[in-house]
Amino acid sequence: MWPQIVWMRPLPAHKNSTKLNPMKKPTATLCLTFAVILGSVGMSRSADLQKGFLAYESGDYATALGDWISLAKRGDALAQSNLGFMYSNGKGVPQDDKTAVEWYSLAAKQGNADAQTNLGFMYETGKGVPKDYRAAVKWYSLAAVQGYASAQYNLGLVYQNGKGVLQDDKTAVKWYTLAAKQGDAYAQFNLGTMYEKGQGVPQDYKTAVKWYRIAAEQGYVDAQYNLGVMYGTGKGVQQDNKTAVKWYSLAAKQRNARGQTNLGFMYENGRGVPQDYKIAVKWYRIAAEQGYASAQYNLGLVYEKGQGVPQDYKTAVMWYTLAAEQGNAGAQFNLGVMYRKGRGVLQDDKIAVKWYRNAAERGDAYAQTIMGVMYDDGQGVPQDYMTAVKWYRLAAKQGDALAQGKLGVMYAFGQGVLKDYLYAHMWGNIAATNGHELGATLRDIAAKRMSPSQLEKAQDLARECVRKKYKGC
Repeated sequence: MWPQIVWMRPLPAHKNSTKLNPMKKPTATLCLTFAVILGSVGMSRSADLQKGFLAYESGDYATALGDWISLAKRGDALAQSNLGFMYSNGKGVPQDDKTAVEWYSLAAKQGNADAQTNLGFMYETGKGVPKDYRAAVKWYSLAAVQGYASAQYNLGLVYQNGKGVLQDDKTAVKWYTLAAKQGDAYAQFNLGTMYEKGQGVPQDYKTAVKWYRIAAEQGYVDAQYNLGVMYGTGKGVQQDNKTAVKWYSLAAKQRNARGQTNLGFMYENGRGVPQDYKIAVKWYRIAAEQGYASAQYNLGLVYEKGQGVPQDYKTAVMWYTLAAEQGNAGAQFNLGVMYRKGRGVLQDDKIAVKWYRNAAERGDAYAQTIMGVMYDDGQGVPQDYMTAVKWYRLAAKQGDALAQGKLGVMYAFGQGVLKDYLYAHMWGNIAATNGHELGATLRDIAAKRMSPSQLEKAQDLARECVRKKYKGC
């Protein structure tokens, strides 16, 4: 029962620690644009367009509509594009995607990049037309080659996701780069993630930080959050908790639940700020009330431990339950503990097993070990040594020392497996190496029942198992 900060991988398998949140993935937000650049146009047309724009900006959509519709009917591409936007968003007219597509199409065919981009968006999302990724790519491409940043960004997305084109990270990076250099924050963020993960480019944390920073300084919240992660982990920059807190704070103030959760973690653990449980609880609660599972889990932990709030097992159970129902393995495990020990709920081994199982099936090694114990001892389930062995083995393969020792015991007594001192010694030896006293005791007992040649073979098996990282042992 530890809090969660989720940056890279979960913290150690004991469940009394918060986790930090991981990197935010590339954003999949498409750009729908509004044409406002008038360009080189005739004076009368320019005045009418400008008048319509000023009316639109002031919220006088009826006047904007009247000024633009006459121009649009006379074939003015910019007016046509803006009418498409008004129909798409229901500004001054009933929202009507089909009519929006009609106006976008007229403007797009005249080479208007705004309209081409928006028409691509309509085809990609199936608004006003049947969904057609290839058509979307066509229109994005026409706008992108004109140097239109939003289209370049959207084209990067379709190449990264393989929609309407073969999935191609290198080409995605090409288009993200072109848009990013024009100041598009979405593209800058996604380009940062490509460098951070090594997708389409060699992995380069410093370049990832560069693009995250540029986007973050424009106020792009996901970039602010990821920049906090980079400073917190020392990736591409010198590790600096104070700077991590700065970026988490900026993200948190924009209601970014991950940033709020990580900011809570920093206050809870005194990283980059003086330790302050009450402020930690404040940020966990704000994120938790947005439905963010990691924050709900962390809030459950502070109520269980009484840090920054009075200890309250019932409230801890409430927050664990909310997080567990969203699939948070840490909360599922801790909820199992609460039911097993009767903390905040009536003691119930069967319900405990239900939650342990959920966490175990999500790959939580410690939950897998406890599932083995429950079947081994017949707690909440009928005693079943073979099923106990199954769970111990799954956890042992993940390096859990207790499970490795327990698996060795099953071999020593022939419970759920054939009695075999070779494997009892092997697993005991491995568990001892990983710091579990049970393993050392088991290894030494098994050695007394083995011949020198058997002992040598058992040691060979242990070395090979460790070399294979416990797989196939």
